[in-house]
Amino acid sequence: MYIAIEGIDTAGKSTQISKLAQHFKDAIITKEPGATEIGKEIRDIVLSARTKSKKAEFLLFLADRAEHMQEVVEPNLDKMIISDRSAVSGVAYALVQGEISCEDLVSLNNFATNNTYPEKVFLLRLTKKELEYRLSQKELDGIELRGSEYLLNIQDAIVEATKLLGLELVEIDATQNRKTITQNILNNINS
Repeated sequence: MYIAIEGIDTAGKSTQISKLAQHFKDAIITKEPGATEIGKEIRDIVLSARTKSKKAEFLLFLADRAEHMQEVVEPNLDKMIISDRSAVSGVAYALVQGEISCEDLVSLNNFATNNTYPEKVFLLRLTKKELEYRLSQKELDGIELRGSEYLLNIQDAIVEATKLLGLELVEIDATQNRKTITQNILNNINS
């Protein structure tokens, strides 16, 4: 089974993935962007927020996604794959930018992924108050510096992206305690 843990920065994706790894000892743990050698370089470029063109940023995400699918996901589809983000995030960010049509977003992602998407997408949803608190507790990267409104728009766009891609979405309140969140994810994986 291939699942993706989605959410805006500070939502707790890494924490939940480490908990899931304890339950699924043989799982392939991966992430987008940055799971491959080329992906690490692309991730550095994207997080630095150096690209002037939002289309260029989107195409960098697509390049990483194509490499990730070929190197990590496709060879392991017979195993449990737990991904920190997926094509869903790429589509969500592009939706917020508004420079690429929905039809092109779907088409280009189908091309990059060979039409292989997570069977279930888990969105760890934050409130504005909780997001702003969590951001205040850390040093911000280039994406986080765009502000809480931008990140909350991304969160809403994740929902829209799953609909566009025709994927199953499970929304989980990320303000709950960690153990409850983990149990909600496990219950939905097994259902």
